[in-house]
Amino acid sequence: MDLQLKGKTAIVTGGSAGIGLAITRVLAAEGVTVTVPGRSKEKLDKALAGISNVKAIVADAATAEGAESLLQQVPDTDILVNNLGIYEPRPFAEITDADWLKIFEANVLSGVRLSRHYFPRMLERNQGRVIFISSESGVMTPPEMIHYGVTKSSQLAISRGLAELTKGTAVTVNSVMPGPTRSEGIVEFLERMSTAKNPTPEQAEKEFFEKHRQSSLLQRLIEDSEIANLVAFLASPLSAATNGAALRAEGGLLRSIV
Repeated sequence: MDLQLKGKTAIVTGGSAGIGLAITRVLAAEGVTVTVPGRSKEKLDKALAGISNVKAIVADAATAEGAESLLQQVPDTDILVNNLGIYEPRPFAEITDADWLKIFEANVLSGVRLSRHYFPRMLERNQGRVIFISSESGVMTPPEMIHYGVTKSSQLAISRGLAELTKGTAVTVNSVMPGPTRSEGIVEFLERMSTAKNPTPEQAEKEFFEKHRQSSLLQRLIEDSEIANLVAFLASPLSAATNGAALRAEGGLLRSIV
C-alpha cells in the first residue's frame, strides 16, 4: 500500500531507540525526511546509520532550551511524533517531587512545547499530523510506576484537546497506546521486576505477563515495528477520517471495548 508520504517532513522525538527508532525507519522508508533530535551526537549517528532521509540534531527535547534549539533549526514540519518518554518502577511513597517533575517534563512538556509551535502552523497550512505516543498505562495505571501512568493520561488529554481545535481542517491529532514493547530498556525493567535470581530475558518476560499483565491477550512483548506501522498510517493522508482518537496497540491488555 502506498501511504502517500513521499516528500513529507517529520520530527520524531526519542527517535534514536526503541519505538521512536522504528517509527523513524518506517517513515524514512516511505520517503519522509525525518528529523531526530537527541542529546548525544554519537548515539544519534550510531542509531541512524544506514537510514536514508534522516537528519540528526543535537537538542534535548525534554528541556525548554533543547526544544527551543530544535524549533530554531527546524521551524516547520508536516508530521510531529511526540514519542520521547522515560519510565522506571518505583514505590509510590518513594517518588519524590524531583522524580515527578523530571518525568512530567520529559513525557508531557516535551510534547506540549513542540506542539505549541508546530500545531498552529499546521492549522495555517490546513495540513499536518500530530501523534502522541502514549501507553495503555494512561488508562490502566500501573501500581509500580504511578507517576508514569499520570504522564500518559496527560498525553491522552492533550491529544484530544488539540484535536478539538482542528474542526473543519485537514489537520489531525491522535494518540497511540502501545503495550509493553520490546526494547533494551524494557528488558532491564522486566529483569528488575522478576522475583527470580538472575532470570533470562525469556523468563523475566514470561513472569511479567503471568503476574503483572495477566489480561494481555498477546502474552508477549510487542515488537516496535508493530507500533511503527500504525503510526505511519496515522501520519499518512489515508488516515484523514481518524482524528481525536486514542488507538490501542496494547495486545489486548485493556478489557474495555471503547
